[in-house]
Amino acid sequence: MNLRPKHKYAAEVNASSLNDIMFFLLLFFLIISTLVNPSVIKLMLPNSKQSQQMHKQQVTVSVTKDLQYYVNNKPVPFGDLEKAISAEVDKIKEPTVVLRFDNSLSVQDLVDVLQIGDRLKVKMILATKAPNE
Repeated sequence: MNLRPKHKYAAEVNASSLNDIMFFLLLFFLIISTLVNPSVIKLMLPNSKQSQQMHKQQVTVSVTKDLQYYVNNKPVPFGDLEKAISAEVDKIKEPTVVLRFDNSLSVQDLVDVLQIGDRLKVKMILATKAPNE
């Protein structure tokens, strides 16, 4: 007389819902990664053979290829650029102004902003793209 069951039960894991969970996690992280830096100004910086990191307090002046000026990611018309830079520089002890220019702009556009820095007697540095980027 055989009292044992005919079918042996095996443990199994139902993984069909894991695909949905992974899809939603991927979607969530893609959306969050685009929101990390929403106020980034898209520029193609000039190339450089050497790079140097700065660790001082700084003011960033960005100029896009269609001559839109930004001081610390805030849009500023060119006529008010000197006042905006002066206001930001006055907040910082030993300020450095980092110029982020699009590489398609002319040298005259750069010189116009450098003259503002000269009038304000502030140190200005041109940001470039590192060789490995």
